[in-house]
Amino acid sequence: AKGRIHVDICTQDKFLKDDCQWAGEAPARLGTTQVVVRDLPPGKYAAQAFHDENSNSKVDRALFGIPKEGVGFSNDAKIRLAPPKWEEAVFDYDGQEQTIRLKLRYFTGPDAPKQ
Repeated sequence: AKGRIHVDICTQDKFLKDDCQWAGEAPARLGTTQVVVRDLPPGKYAAQAFHDENSNSKVDRALFGIPKEGVGFSNDAKIRLAPPKWEEAVFDYDGQEQTIRLKLRYFTGPDAPKQ
């Protein structure tokens, strides 16, 4: 429960990039953290989230670009040898309040999968 949880809501052309137009953050909490993103117009989007443990506003990376902090995507899209494709993370937003649930995955550190 340290740092912040950052969520970007992205259009297809901005997905997997750092410059998505809509974003929100909240202090990290053990278990579930709720992040609110406001002023999103109706459309098709994908959410990309990360646990900014050291509050430096970016995903820290290890060798070969592997994230050192937890990352996750809408539809709980899986991360295999590369980030998910747009089609795996896209959702429709109709302009009404909506909840997106996802799990952050850790590849290094104490929360990483055991070998």
